[in-house]
Amino acid sequence: MAKYSRSVQKKVKRAMHEKKSGTLKSGRSGKKVKSRKQAIAIGLSEARKSGAKVPKKKSASGSTGGRTKSSGRKKTSG
Repeated sequence: MAKYSRSVQKKVKRAMHEKKSGTLKSGRSGKKVKSRKQAIAIGLSEARKSGAKVPKKKSASGSTGGRTKSSGRKKTSG
């Protein structure tokens, strides 16, 4: 498990507290945050913006799970 600095911990703690009290809202839509993971993500994002050292986000584009593009040739048996 990664160790985060004090400033990062404070941001995440504040976000979790706001989530529990029902005042934490998401960015663009402004809807209430219901998930614990989303509250942590908001806290980490705010810490990144303030300049704290936080590991990079895990990108979803790396493991799309789709089919790989074939070369166009059919395999022949024999």
